Amino acid sequence: MSGVWKIKNGVVRLVENLGDFHGATGRRKVLVHLSSNEVITSYAVLERKLYSLGWERYYDDPDLLQYHKRSTVHLISLPNDFNNLRSMHMYDIVVKNRNEFAVRDM
Repeated sequence: MSGVWKIKNGVVRLVENLGDFHGATGRRKVLVHLSSNEVITSYAVLERKLYSLGWERYYDDPDLLQYHKRSTVHLISLPNDFNNLRSMHMYDIVVKNRNEFAVRDM
């Protein structure tokens, strides 16, 4: 099963077969930090934002970049290469950091 998790009116649902970076509009998806309105363009930028929110780097799997927040059971797992970051990873970050990030069409 593949697809993208969409959030609408507080309801999360899986929309299948939209492609990795593209939604129904066919446009590329980007992760945006809401308070600064900054598009996340690298893992260095993302890591700074996550650290400021209390996330810590988790070094359990050498094939993934993983972040854990001590106050929760949440774990964010991302591919080592930023170019392989897909919308499903972006939505995972959004769901675990409500009101901090959004996924938008570019």
